[in-house]
Amino acid sequence: MEILQKIQNLRAELNEHNHNYYVLDRPTISDFEFDQKLKQLQELEDQHPEFFDDNSPSQRVGGAITKNFKTVIHDYRMYSLDNSYSKEDLLDWENRIQKVLGNVTLQYTCELKYDGASISITYEDGKLKRAVTRGDGFQGDDVTNNVKTIKSIPLTLKGDFPERFDIRGEIILPFEGFEKMNQELIEIGETPYSNPRNTASGSLKLQDSSEVAKRPLECLLYFIVGKNLKINSQFEGLEAARSWGFKVPREAKLAGSILEVFDYINYWDIHRHQLPYETDGVVIKVNSFQYQDELGFTAKAPRWAMAYKFKAEQVATKLNSISYQVGRTGSITPVANLEPVQLAGTVVKRASLHNADQIEKLDIRVGDTVFVEKGGEIIPKIIGVDFSKRNPILESTQYITHCPECTSELVRSQGEANHYCPNFYGCPPQIIGRIQHYISRKAMDIEGLGGETVALLYHNGLVKNYADLYDLKVEQILPLERMAQKSAENLVNGVQKSKEVPFERVLYAIGIRFVGETVAKKLAKHYKSIEAIQNATITDLILVDEIGEKIAHSVVEFFENQENIQIIQRLKQVGVQFEIIEKYNPNATDKLLGKTFVVSGVFEKFSRDDLKKAIEDNGGKVGSSISTKTDYVVAGENMGPAKLEKANHLKIPILSETEFITMLSV
Repeated sequence: MEILQKIQNLRAELNEHNHNYYVLDRPTISDFEFDQKLKQLQELEDQHPEFFDDNSPSQRVGGAITKNFKTVIHDYRMYSLDNSYSKEDLLDWENRIQKVLGNVTLQYTCELKYDGASISITYEDGKLKRAVTRGDGFQGDDVTNNVKTIKSIPLTLKGDFPERFDIRGEIILPFEGFEKMNQELIEIGETPYSNPRNTASGSLKLQDSSEVAKRPLECLLYFIVGKNLKINSQFEGLEAARSWGFKVPREAKLAGSILEVFDYINYWDIHRHQLPYETDGVVIKVNSFQYQDELGFTAKAPRWAMAYKFKAEQVATKLNSISYQVGRTGSITPVANLEPVQLAGTVVKRASLHNADQIEKLDIRVGDTVFVEKGGEIIPKIIGVDFSKRNPILESTQYITHCPECTSELVRSQGEANHYCPNFYGCPPQIIGRIQHYISRKAMDIEGLGGETVALLYHNGLVKNYADLYDLKVEQILPLERMAQKSAENLVNGVQKSKEVPFERVLYAIGIRFVGETVAKKLAKHYKSIEAIQNATITDLILVDEIGEKIAHSVVEFFENQENIQIIQRLKQVGVQFEIIEKYNPNATDKLLGKTFVVSGVFEKFSRDDLKKAIEDNGGKVGSSISTKTDYVVAGENMGPAKLEKANHLKIPILSETEFITMLSV
């Protein structure tokens, strides 16, 4: 119970910070602090897989999708990277790799971690076809016209290149160009830009590509993905890309051991300040594509790559006041309002204080001079107080006792770090947060409606819950700020179109606690309708695959609440999907029903992805690692020795590609 609560608290806090940084552009904690919390969450989730939720911040790669550009689904997901902050972390990473691969001899490609805006560029027949931002990793914004103005990106390729592939890189703004842009702004009396990274990212979203062309942007490329690449390693890929006409940084190096990786890190920790652009660390990748394929991915990041972050910068400034924010779950986050100070290229005005324990531990008082750190040069946090400068008349900080939004008395459960507002159905930020969750991309994905607009609708009395969205009319929306006829119509049409969203996503959208995307799919597939779930007992629910007692209790409690029942009834009446609509798939069979397969090696007739799809299309389940629950291993050439050893030890049948095809044909 305590572990689950800790996991939920971490998820809630990280979701808030993701929203603050990626959506509101108002970060409140440092990159290092965020990564440490994320690492803590990942460790807890790994230790307790029964609490898995694919809407967890660990699954996600964090980011928000703008509606100003066409949204495009990536052909190949853009993963983020796990971070390390010490050489011990890298040694641990290498040990994990060797356990999977079986103590093979490894080479590593070392590259600088560029601080820019991630981009994925598709080339077909040697010509630039499209350029898409990272977005949330699954889909991003089509910024092709803007990217084509960047002179370092080739429009056509030279040499022997694949027929179609994606190449990933960072759009960056070199210091010289950044300072020139700022000097021009200062000369005409305009406010200068804060830092190169944000300016580069903002440039990609400019509507007028001619304005983008005026900015001295560059693109540094570092990874190729696609089919039939005829490339065997990361370093070979960098050299090939360079030969095709891409700007690939020369700082990359092939290391023959982890000790050579350390030498690379030591060198660039000193010499990075001589570079013409921002970098905040080093990326280390297992060089061999075969080994990368064997290692695979977690839900968030490749197992074969690790980012090493350089030590954060620090400054001292005055704490002017402390304010308190209320999150979607009711969690209270104290925020330090600071005397503005320059740190790692940006002006810092706010920093997170995390919770009451942190304030008490650091003995932070309003009026203190505090030390602020910005790990990874992104999100700031307070790490201490300069007691030599403390005025003796400063009073100790008294943590608030009532919600700053609805005045409800705060609660704090035993063993929890955070205070909470218990007014679930009456506290405005919690109500707004639930509606924002309902409209989010992985839930109802309502076109024309964003988080800020939800808040606007609520504060103008037009919505009090997500069912109210379906009663909105254009004439009600038009008087609102920033609302024109077209945008109002788009909003109403987007809400109406959400009635087509399938039941499993609706079930996730209504916000039952602990019911993430995966759990929602499991429940929808098992029960087929909301009525069946509503009538299920705790015992019934626990019998469903991967549904634990905590989730079962939460589902039952949700449907015991009359306000929830009334909202669902209203949604039903307007036509929202609350039952599974069976679709006929002529290729689907149940030949592999109840069987779990692990895929390893390289195949002739299937790609690994196609092979996994064939397993799932025929009722089977694809496992990521070999265990006692594995029924078969499908092995291709160069199967990982560690997997082979484990399969033999557990006496799990090993199928060749031909034997697997025969199994499907019988």
